[in-house]
Formats: sequence, structure tokens, C-alpha cells
Amino acid sequence: MIRKIISVFFLTFLVACGGPPNNPRITPTQQTASSQKPVGYYYNDRVPDFAVRNYEPFSRQEVVALTLREWRVFNQPIADEDPLQRPEPTSPDVKAERSSGLWQRVGEYWWIGMDPGMKEGSYTGKHNSNGTVFNFINDGNYAWSAAFISYIMRIAGANDRFPYSPNHSTYINAAASGTSPVLRGHDPATYAPKLGDMICTARGKSRNTIRFNTLPTTYGFPAHCGIVVMTNQNMQPFGKEISIIGGNVNDSVALTHVPVDTQGMISNANGESYDYRYPWCIVIEIVYDAEASPSTNM
Repeated sequence: MIRKIISVFFLTFLVACGGPPNNPRITPTQQTASSQKPVGYYYNDRVPDFAVRNYEPFSRQEVVALTLREWRVFNQPIADEDPLQRPEPTSPDVKAERSSGLWQRVGEYWWIGMDPGMKEGSYTGKHNSNGTVFNFINDGNYAWSAAFISYIMRIAGANDRFPYSPNHSTYINAAASGTSPVLRGHDPATYAPKLGDMICTARGKSRNTIRFNTLPTTYGFPAHCGIVVMTNQNMQPFGKEISIIGGNVNDSVALTHVPVDTQGMISNANGESYDYRYPWCIVIEIVYDAEASPSTNM
């Protein structure tokens, strides 16, 4: 009798404390009223429940706030120099991504931003998927700027509507092709970026060939995107500018000022970027829940 009472007490204690787990894995064909997960979304135990269940709507305000938060974590660096003239670091000690407390943060971008099963999900700011420290000279093989974007979108509640990827070209092409329910690709000469939108540029050899009229491509290409966090700022000595924040800029999360014309465009009518440092090729408008039509608000 005593043993039976103890067993009942133990089970009651488990239930009261929340275990064993009572959140079953949700498949694309299953949904329960209690789960409150979007139809078609699979349960991902890497992602906090507040994002999976959308405690708050997927919104510009949340994306901008999260992006600014991560910038503050990295001590609010400004990166306005020409990246082609940026000196290569000669020591791992100068890389924020490898410093104590921040290499783990980059690891969280990878872990949460990537889908389960992707080897990149086990990277950190200085470790490969086996947990081995890689040579800082080779960190280009572990570039995390797209993981940063994916992390922000996942935590903000984009769920399975965003094409999470270690490569920016994945969502650049999705936006340009119209295959994403929440991404809209726009010509930088005709659309002024808004808060929470992204602007993107190709990198390397592709920076001279990828333009809005060449998108989407049938292949991946090196690129970089930043999230717009401020608009309509006065630029000295004249003109206007917007501010974007991106990951893995100077091995950190950094803010960059981008010149715009009086209408807020980042390129002229000929598609030439006002920014001599970056040939911006596309503006990605994000259709947030509060602004979405019924066909895109899943």
C-alpha cells in the first residue's frame, strides 16, 4: 500500500513539474488545437516555443528589435569602410566571433537558424561541426551572415515560411522568383527599403554580374544581406541614408550606413548603386503578418 501511494505521488509530481514532455512532434499533416502551430509546420525542438507558437505576430517591430539587440550584444560596431580595402586580420584575437561569450552566440545563430539535420547547425564562431577549432584564416568557409538572418527570422516567428539557409542566395532567389509566401523581390531603383526589409549584394566575382534583371539565378552565388533598422536619416554633408545591420561584418554583428536619394532609393534609374562600396542588387520586402493578405498569412 505504501509503495502504491509513493508511485501515485511520484507520477503526480512529474505532471506538476511538466515532465515527461507533453509536446508531441508535429508533422506537416498534423495539428492539434492545443498546439497553436501554423498548419503545415513541423515541430522543431531547436526553436523556442514562443517563436513556434507565435506568441506575438511576425512583425517589423520584432525583427528590428531583435536585430538591434544582437548588435548591442556585439558592442554596437559601425562598419562603413570599403570592404575591398579592409585589411585582413593577422590574429584570431581581433575577431569578435572567436571571443569568449560571442563564439557561442554565433553557434546559436547556426543552431537555431538552420533546419535540423544540416551540418552547419553544429558550427560556432570558431568550431566546425565536429567541435574542432578551425584556423581563423579559413573562417570564410564558415561565414555566418546568412545564419544570422535565418536566426532573426526564426526567432521573430517566420516559422516555415522563410527559406532558412547558410547562403543568402537561397532567399534572394526565392524573393526574385516569387516562390516564397513572405518575400517580395524589388528593383533597388524603384522601391525604397522599409524598416524590417533586407537589401542584398552579390560578392566576389558575382558582384559585377548579378543585378536585379539577372535574378533569379539557377545557381547559388556568394552574397550578403542586411536588415534595415533605420530610414530617412540625414547624411552629412548632404543627402539621406538608411542603416542596416548584418552578421559576420568585420567578424561581428555590425551596422552600416547606406546612402539613398531623396525618395529613399538605394540605386538610380540605371540600376547603379549610390553606394560605391556595394552594388546592391535587390531589395527584399518582407510581408509581415499584420500586413499580409489572406493568401500569404498562413
